[in-house]
Amino acid sequence: MIALRPAEERGHTRLSWLDSRHSFSFDRYYDPRHMGFRVLRVINEDRVDPGQGFGTHPHRDMEILTFVLEGALEHKDSLGSGSVIRPGDVQRMTAGTGITHSEFNPSGTEPVHFLQVWILPDQPGLAPSYEQRSFPAAGLRLVGSRDGREGSVRIHQDVLVHLARLSPGEDVVHALAPGRHAWIQMARGAAQVNGARLAAGDGAALSEERSVTLRGVDGAEALLFELP
Repeated sequence: MIALRPAEERGHTRLSWLDSRHSFSFDRYYDPRHMGFRVLRVINEDRVDPGQGFGTHPHRDMEILTFVLEGALEHKDSLGSGSVIRPGDVQRMTAGTGITHSEFNPSGTEPVHFLQVWILPDQPGLAPSYEQRSFPAAGLRLVGSRDGREGSVRIHQDVLVHLARLSPGEDVVHALAPGRHAWIQMARGAAQVNGARLAAGDGAALSEERSVTLRGVDGAEALLFELP
């Protein structure tokens, strides 16, 4: 079973410096039909103007993943971590007992376009931590897991996060064990997902499927989340 979440039906926040689309209820956007999927709580697609960003703000008891699609995003937090996230990087922040951080577009001329994902942790009260890794282009690459296998970032939840980059006509298949679910979030381009066409910004929830098959249509880049 596949349920589509079309890009144009997402929530929308528009500020003078920010254009943000919300797959699930977030901040002032509330839709009881879309409160998350399994342990996925937030998928936001953000575009931030040059020299602008999110000032220091708190989080707790959440696993937060950031994927930059275009431009760069500067990160600073109360752990003393500081970095610039660029395309191909994956940042994981465990908010745990509490963390504050800021996210800022350091460019004076170019916007930054990124996806931010929140995942419910498997237990509250974890020690806050931070991790960032870079992943080269590949057909289907594991970028996040509970045990950090294959060089992926460690996520405190029973999830697998894959990044798919597919040429037109290229296929990848990811098997799903009984009782496992999947969410696909199209970042760029278009792909066929178990026979359904998804374009940039579209999402899809899959349950009671034996596998997820993605076929590239037009410069496809997507996130595949395997979920309990």
